[in-house]
Amino acid sequence: MERQEILNCIEIQKKNNALLDYKKRIKVLKKLYNNILLLKNDIYRALKADLNKSEIESQTTEVGMVLSEISYMIKHIKKFSRPKNVGGSLIHFPSKSWSIPCPYGCVLIMSPWNYPFMLSLDPLVDAISAGNSVVLKPSRYSSNTTNVIQKLVEMTFEKDEVIVVSGGREENAFLLEQDFDYIFYTGSTAVGKLVMQKASEKFTPVTLEMGGKSPCIVDKTANIPLSARRIVFGKFLNCGQTCVAPDFVYCDKSIKDRLVEELKKQITIQYTDDQLANEDYPKMINQKHFDMVRSYIDKDRVLFGGNVDEEKLKIQPTILDSDFDRLEMSQEVFGPILPIVTFDNLDEAIAKVNSMSTPLALYYFSEDKDSQSKVKTYCKFGGGCINDTIMHIASSTLPFGGLKHSGMGAYHGKAGFDTFTHYKSIIDKKTWFDMPTRYQPYNDAKYKLIKFFMK
Repeated sequence: MERQEILNCIEIQKKNNALLDYKKRIKVLKKLYNNILLLKNDIYRALKADLNKSEIESQTTEVGMVLSEISYMIKHIKKFSRPKNVGGSLIHFPSKSWSIPCPYGCVLIMSPWNYPFMLSLDPLVDAISAGNSVVLKPSRYSSNTTNVIQKLVEMTFEKDEVIVVSGGREENAFLLEQDFDYIFYTGSTAVGKLVMQKASEKFTPVTLEMGGKSPCIVDKTANIPLSARRIVFGKFLNCGQTCVAPDFVYCDKSIKDRLVEELKKQITIQYTDDQLANEDYPKMINQKHFDMVRSYIDKDRVLFGGNVDEEKLKIQPTILDSDFDRLEMSQEVFGPILPIVTFDNLDEAIAKVNSMSTPLALYYFSEDKDSQSKVKTYCKFGGGCINDTIMHIASSTLPFGGLKHSGMGAYHGKAGFDTFTHYKSIIDKKTWFDMPTRYQPYNDAKYKLIKFFMK
């Protein structure tokens, strides 16, 4: 799409407010749902080409999650879109007070490459549900999926509802110069800073969904075999290219050896003895990211794995003996490398986690209820699980989002509707009576009444 055409579409979207009627939103979401089913094999093939995802993983982590979000919104849009009578106070008598949900308008959604379908369509569904029009900018790295998304959008929406803009950094920079009513960004912290800076120039509200070093704390009371099973699932899903993947294991020193043995066992159970030959094991998105993640592998500290297939851009699930001074602990790994770090007591672990940049997720494996409560209360993080990994994102009833370094704002379900909605506060004042108390000239009687009403 040429730049002038993009500008024309943005202008039309702002002017037309095509999805103000909630009934039309439901209609287009049903159409989107059906078109996803029609194109699902194309989506599977695109995800296979971009990330070597199997059909089952593509359905579970991408297509299925989008379909679930659409279904949830179709059921709830009518209720979410109603004006709400919020009650009033005596000082406003006689009146009614309302909170009226209204779409922001024309929204820019910038999505990443690691879950290119789900992380494009989920916020799109939420924005449409709230009545906005959308300019969707997927990542150029996942070009096959972007092409399918383009086809899907053109089958489903008019240009005054949704358009897709493809391309790389130049297109991102161009879009960020435009005057959108809201910006929703998912990706790296570095680009998130730029998005926020550009948005601030036009006072545009933003949601930033980023990442960080999400810790996986395992204490000595944990069920080690089950913990290992769930850690391996969450860490090596999508070849570790998941914003909420356990970035490192932080375990009690006394259980380290047992935990490592169970992690090794689970890798071979879930990914076979030859992980690099496993056709269902995804690959790194491109050579640049392959080289970056491979650079973390120090053969002298490898506890498991460490092999690569450069031609296929595959890195074996790898466990590294580590500490906080190592290269892989200096930034988010975003690949199938799992560093293992130990602590002597839980208070030490909590203090260390809170001294680091605020993570998008935190996972805690423990059978001790007091310790669980302590971690939930005192650790700072976006969201997470007790005795599991990543599953908190697979729910339309739980807000998903980061905190400080890992982002701001949340979405999924009602939280997603709220993110893309401005709530107008309205007092509907009646005309059959006018309370004289607020008007000058003031006197002692009025003052006493004011103090009575405003307490």
